[in-house]
Amino acid sequence: MLFKKIGVIGGGTMGQGIAEMLAAKGLDVLLVEQTPEKLDYSISMIETGLDKKLEKWAITQAEKKLILSRIHKTNGFEDLSACDLIIETITEDLEEKKVLFRQLEEVIGKDIILTSNTSTLSLTELASATNSPERVIGLHWTHPVSSIDMVEIIRGLKTSDETFNFTKQFAEEVLGKKGIMVYESPGFVTSRLICLHINEALHLLEEGVASAEDIDEAVRIGYKFQHGPLEMADRFGLDSVHAALDGMFREFGELKYRPSTVLKKMVRAGQLGVKTGEGFFKYDKDGDRV
Repeated sequence: MLFKKIGVIGGGTMGQGIAEMLAAKGLDVLLVEQTPEKLDYSISMIETGLDKKLEKWAITQAEKKLILSRIHKTNGFEDLSACDLIIETITEDLEEKKVLFRQLEEVIGKDIILTSNTSTLSLTELASATNSPERVIGLHWTHPVSSIDMVEIIRGLKTSDETFNFTKQFAEEVLGKKGIMVYESPGFVTSRLICLHINEALHLLEEGVASAEDIDEAVRIGYKFQHGPLEMADRFGLDSVHAALDGMFREFGELKYRPSTVLKKMVRAGQLGVKTGEGFFKYDKDGDRV
């Protein structure tokens, strides 16, 4: 199967990263958002990210222009009928995703693979909202998408071997990412492990065992992580971490997944990390620590 045009639904942080990564790999991208204003904002944020790479000599001006030229704005699902594969990356709400997948089925062909970037929701339940659950599969990307050479490929109960094989081919041969096959389970592998790591760091902070800075330094230097657990949470988005933990807590019913009190307070205060400029640490408009 040849992959030339990919649909990306949702222009948030993950949608922006996925669209940019796909375009950098030479694919045409149809980016969908709810309103023209949100779509323009998503494109502007992609351009801002490319400018930052330009400043660091990671790409050239010509490469920036080429990437942007491959990302096409659209507000309607009808245009997605020309795509080879569709990646959904809207808010982590199962009912919203179900509605979206039903709407997609009304306008696209039965041979188009439908993928979801969900990190904790059930692919089987999401697929059950469609008439062809065999073509629904998960592609769980890790932020930042362009620099992480791995993607989890999640099989729902009725995902067909053909859908899995095509998706694995797309991830590994077209995108150059290592595809990790995961059978459906809340949080899959990466979110389940990293969210527990972050939650335990939050408990240490709550208990006054060490400061946020020292907790992060201990892990970053001691285990050679790029970022400590609290800065990771800031970069993922504290609201996203909270949603992932809360979803796993409800699904498994085990206390270790219950979001820490300090995380809940931060989310309620609107201090969500990089996206708002302040979380456990402060960040500038480019997402760098200040």
